[in-house]
Amino acid sequence: MHDPKTLVLKAQSNDLGAFEELVNLYQNKVYGLCLHLTGNPDDAQDLAQEAFIRAYKALGRFRNEADFGTWIHRITVNVWLNLQRKNNGRKPVSLDEPYPSDKSGGLQREVAALDGDPLQALEEKEFRGLVRTTLQSLSEEHRAVLVLREIQGYSYEEVSRMLNCSLGTVKSRLSRAREAMRREMTKRSREAGEALPAAGESR
Repeated sequence: MHDPKTLVLKAQSNDLGAFEELVNLYQNKVYGLCLHLTGNPDDAQDLAQEAFIRAYKALGRFRNEADFGTWIHRITVNVWLNLQRKNNGRKPVSLDEPYPSDKSGGLQREVAALDGDPLQALEEKEFRGLVRTTLQSLSEEHRAVLVLREIQGYSYEEVSRMLNCSLGTVKSRLSRAREAMRREMTKRSREAGEALPAAGESR
């Protein structure tokens, strides 16, 4: 197994096998990002595939001093934003899409072990579903900055470079995105609670 910088150099010399190794190294993280952005597995797969195709075509312009993972994430977000704008943000998103449990690199890897407590596992699953559906209700700009900063863990500076906007814009969008997320989560939690029958009451 070569390190990413070596693989990039080989891939830039038209070594397809080296690029395939890069894909294997980063596909789980890219798929996880795509799943957060799109909200369903099918679109996430399509987005990840398109991102790697774009990366391969642009590989000759990649300066190998930078981190390849950050670069491919930037391409992924840009492809997603362009698709959103092309569709005028009206592409339907299924909020009932079953959560993928058999995908490596999915969101389930971010949750700590639950030690076999079924009630806690159910609560965690419901909370993840609430977060996932709430994310889909945000604008693409707010969703992108929130996913990159809060879920992927990039610094403000890295998010700024990825989204090609100023540091002040990133912080402003993030503040508004957090507030929108908090407000929507509260609303959806309240609605979910009201939908449940009272103790001893049948549906």
